[in-house]
Amino acid sequence: MLHFAVAGVPHSTPKPGGTVEGLKHAHSLGITAMELEWVQQVPKNPERMLEIRKTAESLGMYLTCHAPYYINLNSPDRETLAASKRRILLALEMGEIAGLHSVCVHPAFYLGMDPKVAFENVRRAVNDIMKNKQKLFPNVNLGLETMGKPTQFGTLEEVLKISKEFGIYPTVDPAHMHARTNGLVNSTEEWEEMLDLYEAHLGKGALKSMHMHFSGIAYGPKGEKHHLPLLESDAKWKDFLRVLKRRKIAGVVVCESPLLEADTVRMQQTYEKM
Repeated sequence: MLHFAVAGVPHSTPKPGGTVEGLKHAHSLGITAMELEWVQQVPKNPERMLEIRKTAESLGMYLTCHAPYYINLNSPDRETLAASKRRILLALEMGEIAGLHSVCVHPAFYLGMDPKVAFENVRRAVNDIMKNKQKLFPNVNLGLETMGKPTQFGTLEEVLKISKEFGIYPTVDPAHMHARTNGLVNSTEEWEEMLDLYEAHLGKGALKSMHMHFSGIAYGPKGEKHHLPLLESDAKWKDFLRVLKRRKIAGVVVCESPLLEADTVRMQQTYEKM
C-alpha cells in the first residue's frame, strides 16, 4: 500500500493541538500517515512516544519523522560531528519507541570538499550510528535524504550507495532533486530513471517500502529556496503519481506542501482515482 502523509500536525487540528490530537484529526480527514516534525529538537519523553504509538496503531496510521536540521556528518569539527550523530541516534531511539518506520535525515554539507572525501566522511559516521542499530533502533530505518542544493551532500547516487552498504533505504525527495538541478527531474522519464536506479541498488522488493517526500518547490541556480503548494508550482505532480501507480510503489509519500493537509488529501484522492 502507498500512504500519503501529512508533514506534521494538520493546520486544522482543534486546539490544544499536539501530535496525538493531530493524528486523530488527520485520520478524520481520511489521511493514513504522518511525518513527525522533529526538525528543531527530538522529544525525550518515552511515555509520550508510547502514547503516540498507541494512538497511531489504534487508527492504523503509518508514521515517520524528520530528524533535526542541525546535522552535518561531514563536519571537520569533532564536537559538531559528535552532536550530529547524537541527534540522529536520539531520533532513531525515540522513533523506535513511537513505532516509526523511518527517520529522515539531512546528511551533510560538502563544505568545499571533494564529494568523494565527503562521501567517505559521511559513510564513516553512518557506520558509527549503525553500530547501535540492534540495541537502540532494530525496527526503524535511517533515511538519508536526497537534498535540494548543490552545496549539500545528498545526490540520489550518494544516498543509495550508502544505503546499500548498510542495509537501509533513503528518503527520496523528487522536489529536492528538481530544485538541485534547477528544473530537471520533473518528467515521467526522469522519475522512471530515478526508480530504476533505486531498484538497481536496493532491489525490486525495496520499492515496496519507500520513504518519499514531495511538494511544489521554488528554486534557482543555487537550488532549493522553499516549498510551494502543489498548484502554485511547476511540479508535474499528477504525472509523478501516475508513475508511482503504474510501478505499484508502496510505502509513504510525505506531502511537504505549506498547505499540509489540503495538498496531502489532494494527492491521495487524485492517486486513488487513477
